[in-house]
Amino acid sequence: MKKRILLLTTGGTIASLPTDRGLSPGLNGTALAGLLPQGVLEHYAITVRDILHLDSSNIQPEEWQTIARHVYENRTQYDGIVITHGTDTMAYTASVLSFMLQGIGVPVVLTGAQLPMTHPLTDGLDNLRTALAMAASGTAGVFLAFDRKVILGCRAVKTRTTDFDAFESVNAPLAATVDGKGLRIHRQALPVPAGSCALRDRLCDKVFLIKLTPGLDPEIFDMLLQMHYRGIVIEAFGAGGLHFVRRDLIAKLHAAALAGITVVVCSQCLYEPSDFSLYEVGQRALAQGVIPGRDMTTEAAVTKLMWALGQTAEAAEIRDCFDRSLAGEVTL
Repeated sequence: MKKRILLLTTGGTIASLPTDRGLSPGLNGTALAGLLPQGVLEHYAITVRDILHLDSSNIQPEEWQTIARHVYENRTQYDGIVITHGTDTMAYTASVLSFMLQGIGVPVVLTGAQLPMTHPLTDGLDNLRTALAMAASGTAGVFLAFDRKVILGCRAVKTRTTDFDAFESVNAPLAATVDGKGLRIHRQALPVPAGSCALRDRLCDKVFLIKLTPGLDPEIFDMLLQMHYRGIVIEAFGAGGLHFVRRDLIAKLHAAALAGITVVVCSQCLYEPSDFSLYEVGQRALAQGVIPGRDMTTEAAVTKLMWALGQTAEAAEIRDCFDRSLAGEVTL
């Protein structure tokens, strides 16, 4: 019996056509699926639904909620769900869906392309084939499929702007690969199932990301307080350094904590975990109550904080959330 796959389309390069102002989403889901070879179409029972028609730069928290609700409402009617999406913010969407749809009982696979499906050299065909195979595999969870690799949604990072090998699995092994033996699931890379799924799609969009640069003016924290931000993610130096000589960021972290702002600090380095216990600069930050991001990606840290703040305003509950791995996003 053919696996029942729901294809949700949101736009992106994979569905784009040339216009006077550059590439823009122009294909609907039916046209997109119609470009798949007949052999692929005969292998699955595909239902197509267009839910968005956007360049992924325009996909924001409201769109994440729309996508999550469509997945949740259809999770019992299909064997798997594929979401086509632009590549630029796909890692953010994959991460936040991992938190909003914890315990999802079917494969949910995001994919896209670096070249439109109508281009004769498109990578979209291969990516869609991989995504469909993963969606039909029965391996529950949120994933990102690209260049014959399948990555946990909360571990994916876009690392290249134009290369077909655009995404990497950061600080975690691949969930699956495609080779001469077909789709190979790497079971040891999959997180422990989270129990039954409940849609928890409330998000707080008042989260700000700061990448530290030498000499950054600490007054930026005063500005964020005035703008009523509730969460800050800081990409610190190396294993976890923040300057406090002349320009005292540590004092501002203390003020932020007193104002009820949650601060998560991770590393600017793409690979390996932060460790704020190593150096004085890191220990000073920990003393102000910052939450270490460990080996999380920036995308996962930002979306997890948005999601956690959407669930609760209690500092202890938010810290507890970051002390646990909810979807395989962090190594504890």
